[in-house]
Amino acid sequence: MALQTLLALSVVALLYTGGESATFTVVNNCPDTIWPAAYADERLPSPTGFELLSKASRNIEFPDPVISGRIWARTFCTDRCVTGDCGQGKGPCNGATGVPPATLVEFTLPGGGGQDTHDISNVDGFNLPVSMEPVGTTSCRTISCPGQINEECPADLAVKGPNDITAGCRSDCEAYKKPEDCCTGEFDNSDMCKSSRSAKYFKGKCPDAYSYAYNDPESTFNCPSGTNYVVTFCP
Repeated sequence: MALQTLLALSVVALLYTGGESATFTVVNNCPDTIWPAAYADERLPSPTGFELLSKASRNIEFPDPVISGRIWARTFCTDRCVTGDCGQGKGPCNGATGVPPATLVEFTLPGGGGQDTHDISNVDGFNLPVSMEPVGTTSCRTISCPGQINEECPADLAVKGPNDITAGCRSDCEAYKKPEDCCTGEFDNSDMCKSSRSAKYFKGKCPDAYSYAYNDPESTFNCPSGTNYVVTFCP
């Protein structure tokens, strides 16, 4: 094969595979086993789901760029999971996202020296407290949702797990699908979209986190591109 052809194929390979990746170290500080899961829109992270014992940790690699990525925890998993289920039970999610309620760590990773954008979202509900800590930089801070939202979850929003414990707390939007709660239809703008009952409750417990769709100014954060992160459930 000609040298020019080999060089051309090498360039194509680099463009396809991307030159950078971000490492997210997932830590389970909860007393019970969880099943973390991961999704990205461009190329799937590795791995996309796994079992994580209490006090254990495991890395997830996200190749840049990521326009829309997320990490969440599945709980009480057998053939299905009570919260965060992606249709695979305990197994890898393989490109599927989780069924609410689940606390989401969301991010974009542009690569190339830009700014990562990230948030913690309770827009569709909550299942576990979580924090997201940047590694190796002082130019951005740890964000967290430490509140025990499940403990005082309104009865009509509670998702029950084994022994009737509250495993998750749905949002009003997820529970009732009303446009005024979901910021859809005529409410799909910053003037009309307001905090629902659940959004106010979630925000009181987790001031850093998104609680409804137009919560951007106080709930979106940035770090330098190339930053690695530690995501801790039950920080």
